[in-house]
Amino acid sequence: MNNLILSSTTFGVVISFLGFMIGMALKKRFKIAIFNPLLIAILLVIAVLKLFRIDYSSYNASAKYLSYLLTPATVCLAIPLYTQLEKLRQNLLAILCALAVGVLTSLVSVLALSALFRLSHQEYVTLLPKSVTSAIGMGVSEELGGYSSITVAVIILSGIFGNVSGDLVCRLFRITEPIAKGLGMGAASHAIGTARAMEWGELEGAMSSLAIVVSGLLTVVGASVFANFL
Repeated sequence: MNNLILSSTTFGVVISFLGFMIGMALKKRFKIAIFNPLLIAILLVIAVLKLFRIDYSSYNASAKYLSYLLTPATVCLAIPLYTQLEKLRQNLLAILCALAVGVLTSLVSVLALSALFRLSHQEYVTLLPKSVTSAIGMGVSEELGGYSSITVAVIILSGIFGNVSGDLVCRLFRITEPIAKGLGMGAASHAIGTARAMEWGELEGAMSSLAIVVSGLLTVVGASVFANFL
């Protein structure tokens, strides 16, 4: 089976795409948050790799083209933000303060849990950029000496968890303000959370897109400082 994959340049893309489409169909059919298309795609790809005993390196070689789309896809998130520039100007100070607090909360929580579970410095810095988009998180992890591949996995899990639990959290804490909901999703769950925020509304999606950019920049600076604390 590995030989089949090695001879194909699109096998990884095909099974990843099929897994995502199945996830989309399940979510549309059952309307349950746990049927997140990305989560379903990950589980189905893992099942295929295990069932046919396919090496991850072989799969990754034929699925790497999907990674090339990460950066342009992230850049495209600026479009909904552009349509909401007036809201951004009106609430600029509050938005920046909220995002600064969100990044600080993320870094402090990683520091506290790493100390609690006695993680090594390398493991600690691997987790620091858990709430930013993978394009930024991988660079931060590599720069600090972490395991970039694990960082990507943690980032994806953080995004999926935020996407799935975002509605529940907002209801639980009675968060109804669109700007607050969007900023929270973007700061905690990056692009995957933003996909959910866009389903809530245009303003939520725009604020979540802004949160990805600002939180990413703040995390680059903050992570380099927090890396010295453990």
